[in-house]
Amino acid sequence: MTDPKTYIAPAEEKMELAVAYLDEALAHIRAGKANPKILDTIRVNYYGSNAPISNVANISVPDARTITITPWEKSMFKEIEKAIINSDLGITPENNGEVIRISIPPLTEDRRKQLVKQSKAEAEQAKVSVRNARRDAIEGLKKAIKQGMSEDVEKDAEGDVQKIHDKYLKKIDELFAAKEKEILTV
Repeated sequence: MTDPKTYIAPAEEKMELAVAYLDEALAHIRAGKANPKILDTIRVNYYGSNAPISNVANISVPDARTITITPWEKSMFKEIEKAIINSDLGITPENNGEVIRISIPPLTEDRRKQLVKQSKAEAEQAKVSVRNARRDAIEGLKKAIKQGMSEDVEKDAEGDVQKIHDKYLKKIDELFAAKEKEILTV
């Protein structure tokens, strides 16, 4: 007889990964406040290889609207500046020879709506992943009946999968609500 945990544990793990991915994706969406994570996707040419800015410079947030980047080598100033300008951030950095400053402009109402829509799409994608994990677990449990699992055990396990599913959907909704509030707060 098969143990229902062999289907529930991997499903829960997939759901946990979906929520973790959503959390990471939402952190990269600019919300009008300075957040160094918006630089994570930008790569700079560092001696022939592409490296994240955080590998070649110190990144700090002195106030709510500014990110400062202090390259460890003077030669990296131009590379970092060029990478930020060429990125999809839409922000022009200021360079005073000592540090590179990125001033985060306040978001327009249209841009806020766009970012909320983007966040909602990310949340929906995470929900789809959670639902797929639930579906896979339930299909596995139904196949386990043919391998000798009793229907009562299968029904109980299905209920457990549903509870786990609901818990992760609630987490996704909470993450999205927090991000939406962050974006819409002026």
